[in-house]
Amino acid sequence: MNHPDKGETGFGVYVHWPFCMTKCPYCDFNSHVRHQPVDQPRFAAAFAREMATMRERTGRRTVSSIFLGGGTPSLMQSETVASILNEIARNWHVPDDIEITLEANPTSVEADRFRGYRAAGVNRVSLGVQALNDPDLRRLGRMHSVDEALVAIKLAREIFPRLSFDLIYARPDQSIGAWREELAKAISYAADHLSLYQLTIEEGTPFYNLWKAGKLITPDGDHAAALYAQTQDVTAQHGLPAYEISNHAVPGAESQHNLVYWRYGEYVGVGPGAHGRFIENGTRAVTITERHPETWVQKVESGGHGVVEEESLTHDQEGDEFLLMGLRLVEGIDLARYERLTGHSVKEKRVVSLAEQGLIEYIGNSRIRTTPEGAIVLNAVIADLAA
Repeated sequence: MNHPDKGETGFGVYVHWPFCMTKCPYCDFNSHVRHQPVDQPRFAAAFAREMATMRERTGRRTVSSIFLGGGTPSLMQSETVASILNEIARNWHVPDDIEITLEANPTSVEADRFRGYRAAGVNRVSLGVQALNDPDLRRLGRMHSVDEALVAIKLAREIFPRLSFDLIYARPDQSIGAWREELAKAISYAADHLSLYQLTIEEGTPFYNLWKAGKLITPDGDHAAALYAQTQDVTAQHGLPAYEISNHAVPGAESQHNLVYWRYGEYVGVGPGAHGRFIENGTRAVTITERHPETWVQKVESGGHGVVEEESLTHDQEGDEFLLMGLRLVEGIDLARYERLTGHSVKEKRVVSLAEQGLIEYIGNSRIRTTPEGAIVLNAVIADLAA
């Protein structure tokens, strides 16, 4: 049984390293602090075992990108990274020139370790810088200073062919002028890619408790929208236009792995709390693994994988996810692909109505994308199209 999408939009491998030195107060990712050294060979063996199980499910595929995320993957020994990359190549076909990204924190950067990652095959690093002023770094719970961040950026630029770093904006008391200045400074250090995220207050985090108690004031909707508009303006002026709502690149330097997600490609997720979506027996399977690291290891050792939740998506669920991911992209989506996935077209009167409101626009015959105004109210646009 064939699926209309198989092999069409890339096949990524995501590996989750769940450990951090400290837990940031805004973070709701699956990250854990351990005060004893982590048994890295044990985790490497478990990654290998879970990959072999995933390989049985996906069959032989050609990998289009690899991403080591976390947590803080730069706390891994270079031998652990080499082991993971070797196992991916053992299970699937890995072309020589694909993008292999590793996330790193400026605090866990050592030149020797970076050189070890490069020797293992990593060719792109994504640094969690988050702010370029020390008071805000402290407020965000980051362990590094601006000076340390700049050392890490310089080192990464010397060792890796490609570099990206993250900044968080819409921080408490952040003025438009200060953000424009900080962003221009960031662009002067950036190589070819920046990820710029608005601070969101996630339930279950220390920031949420402070915000709830009125001790953390974030920008209101209008100010946040103005900061977003300035972000688009400054990055475009400096040659790093947005290609996705929060991601900016010199044309041609977009993150190939993240494009797999946004173009609604397939990917395998390995490690604690990793998600996967791949075509299996003609339908799109979703896998979610056990979040707790040591429990995940035990599950893999005893059963070959740590998957605790899975489902096969219906055609309509695929259509909804396709809209959700693809409308984040400046390139937009192909409505003909939506029809192939779901078996029916998007209601034309909804498209016309959203276009009349200035929230989406046509590109050519069957592609649509959100306008800058539509991007700000993306969830409402998607809900309208999917209804």
